[in-house]
Amino acid sequence: MKLNKILALLSLTANSTAHLHHQDDELDWTKEQLDELEAKWGQEARNGPLKPPHAILWSMTDSFRSGDSLCLIDPSKRFDIAIVGAPFDTAVGFRPGARFGPRAIRQASSRQIASRGFNTRAGINPYLDWAKVIDCGDIPITPFDNDIARKQMSLAFEELGRHKTVSNRISKPRLVTLGGDHSLALPALRALNKIYDGPVRVLHFDAHLDTWSPTAYPSYWGATHFTHGSMFWMAHQEGLLSNSSSKPSVHAGLRCRLGGIDWTDYEDDASQNWVRIAADEVDRSGTDGIIKHIMDTLGTDDPVYLSIDIDVLDPSIAPGTGTPEPGGWTSRELIRILRGIEGLNLVGADLVEVSPVYQNQGEETTMAAAQIIFEVLTSMVIRESDHKSKEVYTVPGKGEL
Repeated sequence: MKLNKILALLSLTANSTAHLHHQDDELDWTKEQLDELEAKWGQEARNGPLKPPHAILWSMTDSFRSGDSLCLIDPSKRFDIAIVGAPFDTAVGFRPGARFGPRAIRQASSRQIASRGFNTRAGINPYLDWAKVIDCGDIPITPFDNDIARKQMSLAFEELGRHKTVSNRISKPRLVTLGGDHSLALPALRALNKIYDGPVRVLHFDAHLDTWSPTAYPSYWGATHFTHGSMFWMAHQEGLLSNSSSKPSVHAGLRCRLGGIDWTDYEDDASQNWVRIAADEVDRSGTDGIIKHIMDTLGTDDPVYLSIDIDVLDPSIAPGTGTPEPGGWTSRELIRILRGIEGLNLVGADLVEVSPVYQNQGEETTMAAAQIIFEVLTSMVIRESDHKSKEVYTVPGKGEL
């Protein structure tokens, strides 16, 4: 009898809460609108009537932390920060396999639970502070047509970015994307420009520039624009970046080879108003010097999109990637830098190019990726938190940030 009463009370509470949320949202979704969402996102996300070999078998909606939600077919779902997977890798130029990245990163994150999520470097638990953090699962993306795939990602990011938040500390939710190859940054930037009504700046951790013009690689068959090395060039061409001479974006961790016999790639990059920080800079100025360079360039006010290619790490630490480049940073150095830039106004982030087939049995690449995501979540939360970090970055002459 007592158990029945408890169950009845829980049921009543759940129904009341749902009713209150419906009233609060003031959403009146028609059946036609919900059917359209189900048609666009539901089949593959639910692994419904599609069966192998047609189903997107590398898509996975297992939780990054504690439970997932198919947010794309539930427009009333509220969150402050959402993890979303983009299992797409048909825009790569070397080794494929990053379509399996979201699944593998989630698997590696299984040791992250809310009850033991206190970040000692930051002094907060990002899962139990002010923000509602959820896993929205994967975007259903076709592997057969890159133009359609780009459209799917752009629309999905835009729809997710227009969901309502739970907290009143931010007006728009933040998306943290698990890649997938790096080309997904272009759809993300397209969506952000619509959501924020204008261009944003980018902080790009990578061994490579990714600002290469497709015309630099001529072909009898014509140039392919949408690749994982040209998406920032395309973003510049489309006016998605606020890359004026006074408000440049930043590359960090660079160590790639250039085309041709001179510095033309760097000159083209500079003409798009990017600031470049080489991987070797960590040996000269240390992580604090790199932090200062980034913060002095980007500041704390302008909206910034954080894009992290796992190949910014040395392949001895993260071999599971498609375009490895020796001479990269350690995971400790990157985490230290991420901790130092928590004052940035991050409006979105991604971690891309994790190709688990190339890692070793210890899963070192995906372990590093899951930890990096944890640090990015922490940075997003701590900026608006009442519990400020014990480590505060100071800009000379500007005080604490």
